[in-house]
Amino acid sequence: MELRHLRYFSALAGSLNFTRAAERLHVTQSTLSHQIKQLEDELGTRLVDRAGKRVALTEAGEAFLHHATLALQEIDRGLGALREDSQETAGELRIGSTPTFNMGFIPDCIASFHQRYPRYRVVVEELAADVIASRLQQGLLDLGIAYRPALPGSLQFEPLYNEEMVLAVSENHPLARRKRVRMVELHRLPMVMLPASFATRQMLDECLRSCGAEPHVVVEMNALAPIMGLVAKTQLASIIAANAVPTDAGVRLVRLESPTPSRTPGMLWSLPMRPSPAVRAFSGIVRKIAFRTSLLEHSIRKPKP
Repeated sequence: MELRHLRYFSALAGSLNFTRAAERLHVTQSTLSHQIKQLEDELGTRLVDRAGKRVALTEAGEAFLHHATLALQEIDRGLGALREDSQETAGELRIGSTPTFNMGFIPDCIASFHQRYPRYRVVVEELAADVIASRLQQGLLDLGIAYRPALPGSLQFEPLYNEEMVLAVSENHPLARRKRVRMVELHRLPMVMLPASFATRQMLDECLRSCGAEPHVVVEMNALAPIMGLVAKTQLASIIAANAVPTDAGVRLVRLESPTPSRTPGMLWSLPMRPSPAVRAFSGIVRKIAFRTSLLEHSIRKPKP
């Protein structure tokens, strides 16, 4: 069955006249009749009753018309989106991202997007999750990449994967050779953490409280790169998403358990807004890269020998 079979059948069903349908399709009446016969032979049932110039749909034809119409509508919508997509070759895409994603995830997405939209200007702002939500609602951002908000309000949240957080320590830290560390063992451990205003820090504090642990937070930083730099050069530990740590950061990652802190990254956008072709394209790239990221989530890098 080919697309033209559906279009020919739809045109005939709309006029119930071979002559008028053939004129509408710009084909001969014999061609139309032949194509309808091919479709019926492939389906193994009669779709139309022919009585001279008069045509009527059979019961099977009525049932098939409904689904053929839906299929053609979806195909036409897809073709329209492609045409719209190809016309929008320049513009600006505004993205808000929490710090974790700017370490590697967002650059990977932008690299793929830039190949498709080389004339597009991409503006990425590294913001706290609540600021991203606020700016989306104000129309100041097109898309947010963050963690599931506690109160999404008028925002749509599409989860991408579940992300475990791990303990990051220097290569000569006492816990560096451990395969797993229980959260309670972090009690009074000297640590560098995100400020308490960050949603991630609040989640980690809750996990620690649940097991009776209270780490000794001696440094607070609001950016991940300096946190990793400090961990690599000192005996301070931190808790971070594994995929946010570069392979050459000079730190070791250890799984945490009892409980295992985890977050749900996802995409955020304002519900009233109709996504542009560029936003739809970028979202598709995010989904693909997130899928690859999720496959790596369960394989934390092993310590170097």
